Amino acid sequence: MSTLEEKRQINYEFWLQQDQELLARRGEAYNVGGQKQAERLAKQGKLPVRQLIEMLIDQGSDFYELGIDAGYNIGYKEQPHIPGGGLVTGVGKVHGKDCMIFGNESRMTAGTYYPITLKKHMRAQKIAEQCGLPCIYIADSGGLFLPLQLGGFADEGMFGSMFYNMTRMSAKGIKQYTLSTGGNTAGGAYIVYLACESIMIDKLAYAFLAGPPMVRSAIGEEISAEDLGGAYVHTQHSGGCDHYVRTQEEGVAKLREIIAFDPPQKFYSHRYEQHEEPLYGSEELMACMPSDPYRPIDVRDVIKCIADGSYLQEYKANYAPGRGDSIICGKIWLKGMPIGIVASNKTGVIFIEAARKATEWVVRCGNDKTPLLYIQNSPGYMVGKSEEWGGIGKYGSDMVRACACVEVPKIQWVIGPDHGAANYGMCGRAYNPRFVFHTMRARTTVMAGRTAGFILETIERKNKSIKGEAVDEAKMSEFRSEMIERYDREGHPYLTGSLLFHDGIITWSEARDKIARGFELALHRPIPDSTFGNFKF
Repeated sequence: MSTLEEKRQINYEFWLQQDQELLARRGEAYNVGGQKQAERLAKQGKLPVRQLIEMLIDQGSDFYELGIDAGYNIGYKEQPHIPGGGLVTGVGKVHGKDCMIFGNESRMTAGTYYPITLKKHMRAQKIAEQCGLPCIYIADSGGLFLPLQLGGFADEGMFGSMFYNMTRMSAKGIKQYTLSTGGNTAGGAYIVYLACESIMIDKLAYAFLAGPPMVRSAIGEEISAEDLGGAYVHTQHSGGCDHYVRTQEEGVAKLREIIAFDPPQKFYSHRYEQHEEPLYGSEELMACMPSDPYRPIDVRDVIKCIADGSYLQEYKANYAPGRGDSIICGKIWLKGMPIGIVASNKTGVIFIEAARKATEWVVRCGNDKTPLLYIQNSPGYMVGKSEEWGGIGKYGSDMVRACACVEVPKIQWVIGPDHGAANYGMCGRAYNPRFVFHTMRARTTVMAGRTAGFILETIERKNKSIKGEAVDEAKMSEFRSEMIERYDREGHPYLTGSLLFHDGIITWSEARDKIARGFELALHRPIPDSTFGNFKF
């Protein structure tokens, strides 16, 4: 076996192990609380929420799950580990219509909302609004997790924003449906009352502004949960709910009946139904990807593994060799859809010429309404006197402006370093991509650990020099190592995913399908005209 073949085999085996670890980790979110919680649900006559989702979506279709990495080892004092963030979110087809589905994970502290749960819920609502997707809430929640109420109540983006978003989407014609399969208390009751249509299950579902204990405390009235806010109360007396069913299975069937009457969804792009598969599969993608995120790559080797027929129509392929090709631009067909590409290449360092080219390309794609896939593998923009005098700040800012103002659907796929201003110019979360997906190779921090260590060490050495103190070289070496470890840990996709900086870590074999499906969802909405403002050409 040649040295090159050995390296490729090492790469492949490394990423295979990493992806297997990721898939095993997801299992904890699929089975929160293990057998004990499964038995508790069974005693209540309930099915796990993921099972209800499987029953709801069209047979043979896939659930496009989002945010599954949320909450892992998040470190709340009161609850340090929340697999899946206490909520299941994702898109499923119901009678052929893409719907955003929210399912409270009642096996996690009775489906209560932590700050990370709220963030995940709001993220899914934002995607639904941007893509025009009806929302289905499978509601079984004790409301806000009270020990963390300070981080979950009263501010923008907190508990009340869920209901604000529901009403605003409803006003825009984006349907909101609720199937209540458990308790919905206090503010949580509004998820039943604010739905366009809601369903409650006899002797399983409850909705009230105050539960029996609070009623007893407030006015001395003794009443059961069933008589205070059960399904019969809100379907026969209060009118707060629209449909009464006796079982979860009947509730899911009723949901499907209701959604059957909704109009079909449109697709706002041209697409070839017949398309070629890539000539190269995920095995090639894993083999060509170094395990060290900071090793250079030829991103064309990545593109050929996801593009139909492995074909890239490259833009300005010969421009400024050695500098202009630190970003590759062009178009591919992705499952029959035309998609623009902006991809970090080599070490990913962005030179002036690459920034100019990327800006031009994004403007062109905005003008002809071609969706954009940003493949991010960049540690940042090039620095130094020559670059600053040449205008790297100006041209980098143009790249940021173009990314911010282009109105086409954008997806960011992070396959390596994701640092500093390159995170902005390459469409990080702050730049409103429809979806952000990371791989196990991604590292998202303000700068690389080595750089941060060098800067902070330099400052420390200067401070000691001013004070006339000696430098302990052993401690400095230890400090450098600590900074590298810290930044690698804080930029690792497990941690960024736990905090919901992205919509999920995806394996190399999932990438083509996941990205293509994201564009399909984004193109349920017409693409507006792009207006870019004042560039500093």
